[in-house]
Amino acid sequence: MARVKRGTKRRARRKKYLKRTKGFFLTKSKLYQSAQEAANRADRYAYRDRRNKKRQYRRLWIQRIGAAARLNGLTYGQLIHGLKAAGVALDRKILADIAVKDAAGFAQIAEKAKAAAKKS
Repeated sequence: MARVKRGTKRRARRKKYLKRTKGFFLTKSKLYQSAQEAANRADRYAYRDRRNKKRQYRRLWIQRIGAAARLNGLTYGQLIHGLKAAGVALDRKILADIAVKDAAGFAQIAEKAKAAAKKS
């Protein structure tokens, strides 16, 4: 069987990792083994944190909605319960945006929720 030295294939694979880690600190951008480890670690963090970002935004929206709800005499839970009872289908992202940018509009939504919560 013929001997395979992998010259161009190996170089291409290594160049690909070194290109990905351009700008990393010290040997992580210079040496192949360190670059490979750093790139793989960066991929794991990126995958994990794409999911964490969604959680963080949801927490932020809930805090904003809760603060606006308390200004209108409701708790967060009472507001969400009232909105479901009233059949208002706004998600937390939209509610938080309304709470920040349109306080009067949020007050109207809160009144609807308050009225529907009393009925149920």
